[in-house]
Amino acid sequence: MSNTYRFPGAVTTEREHSVPLDHAQPDGERISVFTRELADPDGADKPYLVYFQGGPGMEAPRPNPLLLGFLKPALKHYRVLLLDQRGTGRSTPATARTVAGITSPAEQAAYLGHFRADSIVRDAESIRHELIGDAQWDLIGQSFGGFCITSYLSLAPGGIRTAFITGGLPPIDRSPEDVYRALYPRVRAKNGRYFGRYPGDRARLERLREAIDASEPTLPGGDPLTVQRLQCLGIAFGMSDGFERVHYAVEEAFFEDAERPAFTDRFLRAVESGTTFATNPLYAALHEAIYCQGEASRWAAHRVRAEFPEFAPGAPDLLFTGEMIYPWMFETHGALRPLAAAAELLADRTDWPPLYDAAALGTCDARVAAVIYHDDMYVDAGGSLQTAAAVRGLRAWVTNEYEHDGAEQGERVLDRLVGIANGEL
Repeated sequence: MSNTYRFPGAVTTEREHSVPLDHAQPDGERISVFTRELADPDGADKPYLVYFQGGPGMEAPRPNPLLLGFLKPALKHYRVLLLDQRGTGRSTPATARTVAGITSPAEQAAYLGHFRADSIVRDAESIRHELIGDAQWDLIGQSFGGFCITSYLSLAPGGIRTAFITGGLPPIDRSPEDVYRALYPRVRAKNGRYFGRYPGDRARLERLREAIDASEPTLPGGDPLTVQRLQCLGIAFGMSDGFERVHYAVEEAFFEDAERPAFTDRFLRAVESGTTFATNPLYAALHEAIYCQGEASRWAAHRVRAEFPEFAPGAPDLLFTGEMIYPWMFETHGALRPLAAAAELLADRTDWPPLYDAAALGTCDARVAAVIYHDDMYVDAGGSLQTAAAVRGLRAWVTNEYEHDGAEQGERVLDRLVGIANGEL
């Protein structure tokens, strides 16, 4: 099933692809995966570039005539295939509402276990054969999208001609605990930079902590506003505008003319929107599972946090946390509460299949170019460099010019990666 339409400067073709829920059981339950092909008006015969979105559990970007970020330079060379990864966007949704319809937590957990990178790769391979047969195509992956590409290079390298990875070379042999031991210091460093830029927010944050503890407020959607949830605003710190997003929320937190501290609607809405999983609960449910191969995560971020007491909600100087998922979220976030029992089972699962194959990565023939952001808060650059050394022929560009969203800020990142892959840089 497909549909084609135009907007200024581009032609888009929408398709729905039927794939097995479990690729090991091709005759079993099937789900739909949605793709949107984007081409310039004269580019219908250009090769494909498949985009893997960050996440996990995030749909592909929705293009508009401005063609921001990597899209505009990509259309010089390619037709871009925007993939709504299984469970997201217009693909068969895996949300709290749909998963709640599955009978038991055990069945819910088994169902959600089919939404990691290995399944996403096999979806892409099915779509490749459907669209271009045995021909190869090129890939680009942002953040978790780079994790997917690294799995692709492990599980189905024959389908790839060239791969571009932006801020998403995963640590292929680190435990979930090791991942967070590397990431908490990066979040702490971002806090240092934030309070260096906005030193007045230190006092504002302390006042917020006192007011939250005293009044037990709720957010517009009904979730409780706790100090721990306030800390989660720091998930934005790794993006180019993240400090400002948090600062502008904090600086307008109170009605200053109130007799006692009263939170502004703008602040409450900013906290809710900056920390919600309402539209993408897969992000929370599977976040630690993206690091699991034959082992359980057992809420690794929560356990490792005890090694960094400066992040405690009662620490003398309150700090923001980062891209960590905690078990209390499934108790206090209304959008996650229906998945709480399944999330516990996923955290305890020990038989996760492998996501990466070191031997395949060491012998793959695809051209691979990756940008590693030196100060990345979400993907530790040390682990990325170890992986870069393990992938045959991979050429890495290490830079501190950009934050994690560098590829979305203009044309230079993709243009440079194309040059690196072609041996021009």
